[in-house]
Amino acid sequence: MDLLQSIELVNNPDYWGEYNPFLAQMSKAELEKAYDNPPSEGKSFWIEKKDGSKIGMIGHHLHGRAEELGYAILPSERGKGYCSEALNIMVDYLFLSKDTVRIQALTDVRNVASQKILAKVGFMKEGVVRKDYFRGDWRDCCLYSILREEWKEPKILRRSKQDPVYY
Repeated sequence: MDLLQSIELVNNPDYWGEYNPFLAQMSKAELEKAYDNPPSEGKSFWIEKKDGSKIGMIGHHLHGRAEELGYAILPSERGKGYCSEALNIMVDYLFLSKDTVRIQALTDVRNVASQKILAKVGFMKEGVVRKDYFRGDWRDCCLYSILREEWKEPKILRRSKQDPVYY
């Protein structure tokens, strides 16, 4: 995906879905600057299909002592397992490459699909953060987390001799 396609994606309200705060629209110059100067305490990655087509993004940033995750995927690609796989890869990456003790994510209380994905990956629901963000009205979010001792071992990096190696 080139920069112009990226601009179209991040400026599309359907991409963010009805449960995410709609971020301020970005110009080409602003997006170039964001890509050239990512925050030092976080990083975003494309979610890609095997054919290389970019269908979403996942990212992490330091929030206090926890790594906090965020993700979005094109509406046409939801429900196909891509987000679960991306979350598993991100959790493995953060626990294997950093001294991370806790990874957390927030999701709108009405976003049942995202809650199911987080639970499938091993996150535990901790509670509700009231009036967490504004999108036409104040929205509540569920707080999910996974601790290092709950993670136990990599999910994506496990492999047999025939499986490709993921890094």
